[in-house]
Formats: sequence, structure tokens, C-alpha cells
Amino acid sequence: MFPRLLKAFAVILLCTFALAGPAAAQSYPVKPIRIVVPSAPGGITDTYVRLIGDALQAAWGQPVIMDHRAGAGGVIGTDYVAKAAADGYTLLMGNIGPLIVSPLVQTRTPYDVGRDLAPVILVATFPNVLVVNPNVPARNVAELLALARQKPGALHFASSGIGQSHHLSGEVFKRMAGVEIVHVPYKGTGPALTDLLGGQVEMMFSNLPPAVPHIRAGKLRALGVTSARRAALLADVPSIAEAGVPGFDVSSWVGLMAPAGTPREIVARLNQEIRRILREPANIERSQAQGAENAASTVEEFATFLLSEQRKWAPVIREANIRAE
Repeated sequence: MFPRLLKAFAVILLCTFALAGPAAAQSYPVKPIRIVVPSAPGGITDTYVRLIGDALQAAWGQPVIMDHRAGAGGVIGTDYVAKAAADGYTLLMGNIGPLIVSPLVQTRTPYDVGRDLAPVILVATFPNVLVVNPNVPARNVAELLALARQKPGALHFASSGIGQSHHLSGEVFKRMAGVEIVHVPYKGTGPALTDLLGGQVEMMFSNLPPAVPHIRAGKLRALGVTSARRAALLADVPSIAEAGVPGFDVSSWVGLMAPAGTPREIVARLNQEIRRILREPANIERSQAQGAENAASTVEEFATFLLSEQRKWAPVIREANIRAE
């Protein structure tokens, strides 16, 4: 599977240099643009779709619609875009789950990323944060590890779905710390956080932005951020690496994809306009206030990034024996 996927992602990179599309691309857009979110409402992806959508609508005069299509770890929404018309009016705000992990953990996905989708722009990167329900008797990572070792399998960690960054953070944590905690997948960050807040699960490696309000309200307790360094948004919260699991470093990301065959001019126009939006000082500050960093990549940089992510996570998934359920 690894060689096949590597070839598929190489095709992504090559496709960015394809021949120009039809002349109609020059008038784009002439109708509403739909951005599919392959998860339930409530995650950081929604924030970026709104930010980009509002700015594109203001600049181009066409509505940008956010369309949630959750299920199967992001596969349902991703497949919808992969099979959509390649005209620039149906786009995907994707992430590591359906773009990198699902093809590695499923026997067969209904789409091939390299064949059916084309990169537009890497939008943003951000760390996750290890949070626990306040009823969990652990004030720091060391105490959580002690609790997990005392009662193997008694702690459960929520995620937004199999293969999402929340899940991978937990799997890497288990392996590096040598503890047994049980994964509980949901259909999005929102539902996972709801059950964590309600005490149905004990812990979660959540995206930083949606977790911070609950941390500040005292409804969740932050034990560590997943990036190698502390996050400015939670400066008093140590990294998991410094709190007891040396070398731990996992970050999340979101990026815009289009159906393969979308005219190059349309992809280029989307990339250029969204890079402008993400580089505006107000939007940089807005992202930093949520603990995120606007990537604002070129098309080629995003394609190369996808290749690097595939190479990074394939061995982790293989060694952790992560499989679709």
C-alpha cells in the first residue's frame, strides 16, 4: 500500500503543472461556492471556512456555503468532493484523517487522493491540547500517567474520528508513554467535546481553539499541548514533551482541496486570493488568538506537504496497527 500511495501523492505534485483550463475559468466565480467540511459542526475547520468564505464573498460577490458531510472519519465528505464537477464550485476543507490516514487504514477508500483530488492551499496548522474532565484525579501529565498505569484500560480518550489528529495524538501518547488507554471515536470535534464535558469519556487530545473556552471556564483541565513547544495561547500549560513524554510532537492542519481536473487558472485564483486573506494582519492575529498559525502555502508547497505527511504517518499507523472499524 505504501508504494501505491507514494505514487498517488507524487501525481498530486505533478498535476499542479498541468495544462491551463478552459477560458471560462477567467470569469470564475459566477455562482455560489460550496466548501464541504467532512466532519460534524463544532471544530476548528468551521472557523477557517467562515473566515475564508466571508472574505471570498466580500471580494467576489458570490456566496460561500459551508456544507457539513460527516461520517466514516471524513471519508463521506471527501468522496463527495472527489466525485463533484471539476469546476471550482465544490471544494473540500480537508485534514489529515481522510487525506492521509484513511487510505492507509482502510482496505479501500472510494477515492484515490492523487487521482481524484487536487491541492489548492494549506490553510493553517495548530497544536492539540491534552484535556481531562475535572473529575479525573490528575493535575498534570505525570499524575495522568500514574493513573493510567495503575488502572490499564480504565481511561478513555475521545477523538473526532479514526485517523484524525486527535486519534493519532492519543496513539503516539500510548506508545511513547507505555500506557493503555482506550480510543473512543466520534463523528467530529463537537460531539467528542460534548461527551468529554459530560464525563462520558475522561480525556481528549483536542484541537486547541474549541477547547480553550472550556479550559478558561474551568470545565476542562489542560495538562499539556502536543507541539514540541508551549502554545502562546496557553503559555502556562507545558508541552507534553516537557511534562513527562520527551520527544512528543504532533500538530493538526487544515487545507483546501478541489476535484482533480479543476482548471489550473481556478486553482491558482483560489490560492492567490486565500493567501491574501490569510496574510492580512487582522486574520493572522485572529488565528494566533486561537493558537493557530496561518500557513498560506502555494499549491506546490501544499502538494509537497501532503507527501511529507504521508511519509511521516505511514510507519506510525503500521506500528500502532490502526485499522478502520
